[in-house]
Amino acid sequence: MEYIDYYKILGVNKNATEDDIKKAYRKLARKYHPDVNPSNKEAEKKFKEINEANEVLGHPENRKKYDQYGKDWQHAEAFERAKEQQYYQKPNNNRDHAYAHFNEDDFSDFFNAMFGGAFQGQGRKSPQFKGRDYHAELQLNLTDILTSKKHTLTVNNKNIRLSIPAGVKNGQVIKIKNHGEKVGKEAINGDLYIKFNIINNTAFKRDGNDLYITQDLDLYHAVLGGDLIIDTIDRKKVKLKVKPGTQNETKIKLKGKGMPIYKKVGYYGDLYVTYKIKIPTNLNAKEIALFKELSKIK
Repeated sequence: MEYIDYYKILGVNKNATEDDIKKAYRKLARKYHPDVNPSNKEAEKKFKEINEANEVLGHPENRKKYDQYGKDWQHAEAFERAKEQQYYQKPNNNRDHAYAHFNEDDFSDFFNAMFGGAFQGQGRKSPQFKGRDYHAELQLNLTDILTSKKHTLTVNNKNIRLSIPAGVKNGQVIKIKNHGEKVGKEAINGDLYIKFNIINNTAFKRDGNDLYITQDLDLYHAVLGGDLIIDTIDRKKVKLKVKPGTQNETKIKLKGKGMPIYKKVGYYGDLYVTYKIKIPTNLNAKEIALFKELSKIK
């Protein structure tokens, strides 16, 4: 019977590490899994070859034997069978039972001859691998993330309803476990990664958890001072005390009036207000005369 190159099947070289073999196996197993390729005989055959290669190369004992005898495996058959008999007479052995639910037909003649059917009927588990991760993008307005809300996201024609914490940032990616590819009972479902695209639909500028806004201030308030009412991002009214003689570009800080901080309930950034003094235009004759009088005062 023909020698099988398990390294070639997994697409790795003979110096591959255990981690290299594990990664190669999982990648190929995902690609050729029967759940992903229903009624595909070629994929089913490839899947069995991949699992057989992993049963040998994925376990140090099996790999050592395979590497030791390779194409000359026939000459070691009697010796290995004797060694296997001696091994199975020992009580409480710790042989790896990682692969069951495979019958004799799932393995090649080469495998069964080289390993003497030692893996049959040992209560082993099926090889597990993780399904593919899904990636999606969710677009929200800035005003949508002022409080935690539920949003519906469609992924692979399925609607997923998620609770999005307040304060999520633009470009932020969050992971939702087990909402990726479903690969059946004997495997691990993939995860869903959501990237947020936050559209600023307000006059406020966001920088981290803080907000910034420019507020027009008429000349009379700037000179004489007084009260000024402004709206915060959540449309709440705030009264500002404008000091007499306020200069253009004066910046004030309103503590706790910024964005909610992600996953910190009750904590907020700050709001910074910059005054922009508006010079009056279209003055009437009386107003012009008054300004002229003021200009003469030293």
